Amino acid sequence: MSERLTAGDTAPAFSLPDADGNTVSLADHKGRKVVVYFYPAALTPGCTKQACDFTDNLDLLAGAGYDVIGISPDKPEKLAKFRERENLKVTLLSDPSKSVLESYGAFGQKMMYGKTVTGVIRSTIIVDEEGTVERAFYNVRATGHVAKIIKDLGI
Repeated sequence: MSERLTAGDTAPAFSLPDADGNTVSLADHKGRKVVVYFYPAALTPGCTKQACDFTDNLDLLAGAGYDVIGISPDKPEKLAKFRERENLKVTLLSDPSKSVLESYGAFGQKMMYGKTVTGVIRSTIIVDEEGTVERAFYNVRATGHVAKIIKDLGI
């Protein structure tokens, strides 16, 4: 099981392809705060709700200095379909090897329908302008989580 991040940790660097196949790195966002959220699968009900919530609140978050990046094991082609179908405005990145998911503690054992399974742990990591973890939320709910983040961040 991968180690979970806590406030004060250095956010692991990453470079992953987006929905269009362009490489996006955490370093590209230096000087801005970043909401990095991890979700199990594009085009599923919970993940769609969460991505739409982030899209609906993107202007508010961007106005407060936050960029939003969603990461899943899905291939870029599926992310592009997800973005188009749901009219998403957040940056979606593909991590099929799950190496970034693991480095952020967002892949491992979790409870699903009363059974222990290995998979993506729905998580959100807030990274400050210098690349340090400001907050880390694990096992979050798809619904209502964005509102909770906005409240916790005082936006």
